[in-house]
Amino acid sequence: MKRISFVMLIAVSMFILAACSTGSTGERTVTMTKAELLNKVKGGWAGQAIGVTYGGPTEFRYLGRMIPDSVELRWDNELVTFFYDKFPGLYDDIYMDLTFVDIFEKEGLDAPIESFANAFANADYMLWHANQAARYNILNGIPAPESGHWKNNMHADDIDFQIEADFAGLMAPGMVNAAGIYADRIGHIMNYGDGFYGGAYVAAMYSLAYVYDDVYQLVIDALEVIPAESNYYKCMQDVIAFHKQYPDDWKKAWQAIEDSEWAIDLHCPDGINSPFNIDATVNSAYVLLGLLYGEGDLKLTMDISTRAGQDSDCNPATAAGILLTMQGYDSISDYWIDPIKPVEDRDFAYTTISLNDVYDMSYRHALKVIEKYGGTVGEETVEIKVQSPETLALEVAFPNVYPSKVTQATPPANRRGKREMLMTLDSDAPVSIEFSGIGLVVRGGLGRDMDEEYVGELEVSIDGKVDRVVKLPADYRKRTAELYWNVEIPDGDHTASLKWLNPIEGGTIGIPGYVEFSSQKSEIEVITK
Repeated sequence: MKRISFVMLIAVSMFILAACSTGSTGERTVTMTKAELLNKVKGGWAGQAIGVTYGGPTEFRYLGRMIPDSVELRWDNELVTFFYDKFPGLYDDIYMDLTFVDIFEKEGLDAPIESFANAFANADYMLWHANQAARYNILNGIPAPESGHWKNNMHADDIDFQIEADFAGLMAPGMVNAAGIYADRIGHIMNYGDGFYGGAYVAAMYSLAYVYDDVYQLVIDALEVIPAESNYYKCMQDVIAFHKQYPDDWKKAWQAIEDSEWAIDLHCPDGINSPFNIDATVNSAYVLLGLLYGEGDLKLTMDISTRAGQDSDCNPATAAGILLTMQGYDSISDYWIDPIKPVEDRDFAYTTISLNDVYDMSYRHALKVIEKYGGTVGEETVEIKVQSPETLALEVAFPNVYPSKVTQATPPANRRGKREMLMTLDSDAPVSIEFSGIGLVVRGGLGRDMDEEYVGELEVSIDGKVDRVVKLPADYRKRTAELYWNVEIPDGDHTASLKWLNPIEGGTIGIPGYVEFSSQKSEIEVITK
């Protein structure tokens, strides 16, 4: 009897020691060589460059429709160099990342949000959508994180942080909650709610890709960081369910997504009543299509994420980056990596950082994060304290805010056609807009060919009371995404008056249309004049 008790005591003691070694949240320790760690870091960054180049020629050319198999997706030894030379802006989702990587390099892991926000806001590169609105906010007195909040940014749910969150996961191997901390610090500069969750989920998948070898399980477990009550989570769960329903046909899954509510953009002014959809949810769905149906094959993964359409360069870049973090740089065949090698020492546009630079920077940041969160860094190996995903706090952008009416000028016959204006300001004579509901977004901006130093001032009054004076920089990098936006107006019938306070000779402010918002979801009325 005593012998049995002793054996049981030893067994219980060993169990307790094992539990302690994995941590109270189910953490485990993973050991890998430093060479293996660097190989995965390089795979993540190279994957992004491969994916964005592969999908670049089709970006936003296929809206609400798949890219047919008859359309060849080009890849050859000259393609990457061609884009570096002729269209370096294609790599915006990489050089945006590098802005934040550079701040970590200069100021350390605890760099404050202000450093990231100021570097982002004052960079020379062009921005669009949530990034553009956030930059405008920061430069006009609305600091981060308020710069990304839905009350100040009509693009809060857009894809922006999703395409620039790679760094957060790559610097936190296996430490998914640490990746969430870095994502939270930066993602709210430009996004909120589902737009933020897009980046947080991407960061989580990158982080876990270091310690997983099963893409399906990676997708499932990383999703635990997203609150189940959010629309973003529900959309990802739908994609996973469609994959189970149609395990051998990604196109049926794509169609199921297209037929769902996730294919409708309700808040980005450019996507309302339009096939254009830059919302994080549907574009994340296309990333998942590639990962799930690609089954670990790089070409198939990118091909599916690209052919799903919409943001068809950023989505394969994300999918390829995650997959190649898991598989490593050395797994990439010559066919895919040879076109990348000639540019690995070339700085990305608007930066002094090359792929070879960021391989080294992210690797060193990862070593620091490993130590910061309880792991160890030895001469040849690292021990990573793998974290169990913890769910982020729930945040919902635009609660009970729905587009109800779109009034617009006749749209051009094609993408290259001249955009007509619904109304134009060319003096200080005000124009009025009658609207109903709880919100109004007025699209438009200054005419072209104006002195870059000029800053217009547009006074907007609601029902005779000045609501705000909107600054209108002629400098295209500092422009506002919309002329006016407010979705917190008391419900009712209203009159908006727009007055150009400082008009200049020959200048114009063009208004191609506006959107009214209601607290009740209904079919959108469209008026074309």
